[in-house]
Amino acid sequence: MYERISSNVRKSWALIFVFVLLVSAIGWFFGLYTDTGFWPLGIAVAIAIAMSWGSYFASDRIALSMSRAQPADPHEYLQLHNIVEGLSIAAGIPKPRVFVVQDDAPNAFATGRNPEHAAVAVTTGLLAKMKRDELEGVIAHELSHVQNRDTLVMTLAVTLVGVVVLLADFFLRAMWWGGGSNRDDRGGGLGAPIALLGIGLMILAPFFAQMLKFAISRQREFLADADAINFTRYPPGLINALLKLRDDQTVVRTASKATAHLWIESPIARSANEGPKGRRSNRSGAWLNRMFDTHPPLDDRIEALQTLGFGASQPTAPAPQPPA
Repeated sequence: MYERISSNVRKSWALIFVFVLLVSAIGWFFGLYTDTGFWPLGIAVAIAIAMSWGSYFASDRIALSMSRAQPADPHEYLQLHNIVEGLSIAAGIPKPRVFVVQDDAPNAFATGRNPEHAAVAVTTGLLAKMKRDELEGVIAHELSHVQNRDTLVMTLAVTLVGVVVLLADFFLRAMWWGGGSNRDDRGGGLGAPIALLGIGLMILAPFFAQMLKFAISRQREFLADADAINFTRYPPGLINALLKLRDDQTVVRTASKATAHLWIESPIARSANEGPKGRRSNRSGAWLNRMFDTHPPLDDRIEALQTLGFGASQPTAPAPQPPA
């Protein structure tokens, strides 16, 4: 556990470093291309530092706001608060803030830079469609993310990736309408190669940012599933919850691609020709679709739990009683 926490802290610093480096490179190439000196680089560095600072301290509030999550009333959602409190004790972390998203799709997510500033949000659809033991499995999964500091990495990615995309788009539009540099049009000059390299970097920057987010996003789900079993001590609860999530085709209306990696399973609708969400697809090109998914298929997660010896996917029927 401590090794994973340390790893996530290192990933967070690496994410910030790559973000600052990428945004600075965009600003530097923009300055070279437009012959405006180092002003774009200075502005880019200032934006990168400000957004890194802001995303670290405010990304949980941003994610909750983007998802339209509202604080869960302790009286109206008493069972939910009791489950979160009990599992927090089992995980050895403070009870996080509890939020509810008014949405029919069953889903949940956790956010926050550390356990002392964490929050858990569930949809009303999850509360309506899950039994208590299944709801406990889902909440335990989210608390594992909090305990292991997965939420620190994920909440940073929400804002940092978005800034890279917006900044690259802004510079591309400015270059299109403002024209390029005429400083080096002589034969053998480096103006054209630098311009092409800069344009290529700005075009590929959103792609690199997204791939960085996806690289962080996927393996953590398997680890959180295993941790959730340790918290609840009841494997069928989480396994049956994952089965319900797999079979339910409702998508979260308030979710976006920026926050998709936060949820327990991808809340984004898949295209109609790819089959049910969360299932493997044998169609050509499915490997490319999976590469851009923020979550591993739910079938793979269920199979992993069963392979670990956590039992059947459905609770067994009670054994018949011998005749008196």
